[in-house]
Amino acid sequence: MYNELLKIGPVTIYGYGLMIALGIFFAYRLLVHRATNRPFELSHIFSLTVWGLVGGFIGAKLLYWITQFPNIISHPSILLNFGEGFVVYGGIIGGILAGLVYCKMKNIKFLQHLDLFVPSIALAQGFGRIGCLLAGCCYGEETHSFLGMTFHHSDIAPNDVKLIPTQIMESVFSFALCILLLYLAKRTKKPGLVSCIYLILYSTGRFVIEFFRGDIIRGQVGVLSTSQFIALMIMLVTGIFLVMSHNQNRFIGKNV
Repeated sequence: MYNELLKIGPVTIYGYGLMIALGIFFAYRLLVHRATNRPFELSHIFSLTVWGLVGGFIGAKLLYWITQFPNIISHPSILLNFGEGFVVYGGIIGGILAGLVYCKMKNIKFLQHLDLFVPSIALAQGFGRIGCLLAGCCYGEETHSFLGMTFHHSDIAPNDVKLIPTQIMESVFSFALCILLLYLAKRTKKPGLVSCIYLILYSTGRFVIEFFRGDIIRGQVGVLSTSQFIALMIMLVTGIFLVMSHNQNRFIGKNV
């Protein structure tokens, strides 16, 4: 894979950046399409997208710095590199928190808007992992399976050895998750349910795929990678939220 797709004079188009841009574009188009003829103001959708992107960038960068804290102590210049080094979970958490702040400021319903956004988030993640494949980051462990893929010119992934294609695995998983969420969104009106399903399913899939990752810059929490630890916490918190929401609805139903 070649990350440098096209070079025109001093301008270089990188595969990773292009896939991120395409992911944002198609995710936003999906948002606008689904928000049309529904009780959502497009001005809020645009603003939430911007807030989510900014919050996601900050969150992804902060979590990367946390996982790289020992290296940063030795090489503080890492803090000045804003073009590389991001953790997806930090982006998800940062984007959701930014959206929550915006909704509180504008006094609009957070869960309904989050339900609208999560299929697009999954779609963007699918494109993002294609970018990871082109860049050679987030690669898998060495394998002898016929399904393995080999890099020959990567600056990040090991070259000339077969690796488990974890980028492709997560990309396919994210696209499938997007389709499933779109299907579920048409069949439920319960605020927050689609968002919870996204968080639980993505965390489950990410937890499993992490076992096949071969890059060593992800950080560790005990025997788990940082992402696996966060995945477990998100599944736990989301599960508690679902149980409490269900019990609250039952209590209200009995007293109406």
